[in-house]
Amino acid sequence: MRIIFLKTVVKSFLCAAFFAVASSASAATEGTDYVTLEKSIPNADKTLIKVFSYDCPFCYRYDKKVTGAVVQKLEGVVKFEPFPLETKAKYAQQAARIFAVLILKDNAAGTSLIDDKSLFKKAKMAYYEAYHDKKERWDGGENDFLKTGLDAAGMSRADYDAAVKDPRVEELFQRWKAGYDVAKIQGIPAYVVNGKYLIYTKNIRSEDGLVALIKELAAK
Repeated sequence: MRIIFLKTVVKSFLCAAFFAVASSASAATEGTDYVTLEKSIPNADKTLIKVFSYDCPFCYRYDKKVTGAVVQKLEGVVKFEPFPLETKAKYAQQAARIFAVLILKDNAAGTSLIDDKSLFKKAKMAYYEAYHDKKERWDGGENDFLKTGLDAAGMSRADYDAAVKDPRVEELFQRWKAGYDVAKIQGIPAYVVNGKYLIYTKNIRSEDGLVALIKELAAK
């Protein structure tokens, strides 16, 4: 009887130790999986921010294969917020403003920014494809650049010129400036949770692992 009791105690201890180790192994590690930003992005609780640029090949790859799938699995956990980097590409500021106009229209229509019907997504993917696949550089200038995005979104230049005057466009543009300091840390794409925790993309091993990490950081 004593032997059976001891075996049960030892078995229980080993099981407890195993689950403790497993739990510890699955926990996010600061400095390896993520870093806490010295300056947090304001008003970003329960958000997943992605800092990106249309001329970034890695941003394009993530948006084709990863971002949408991950955001779908985080519904109800975090709100997705794209932060176009307005300091990198030649037409970065023009891109940021057209994206702001289209995001506001998507929000008004209740369209998710990862939905194929999203005007923002249509324009963003059009710019990615034009720049990376077709090697377009819009030598004709700003008007040619804007035309690519507006045509993809099905918006006229006159409607855009009116919509871009909305004060909320400038508010978004100013908010996105915080992406510059984030991008300096490890480049882009850059994923930030709750405006505080920058994920080290080099250590992402799987889609499900990224989802689990974002959930853990969102709960901090």
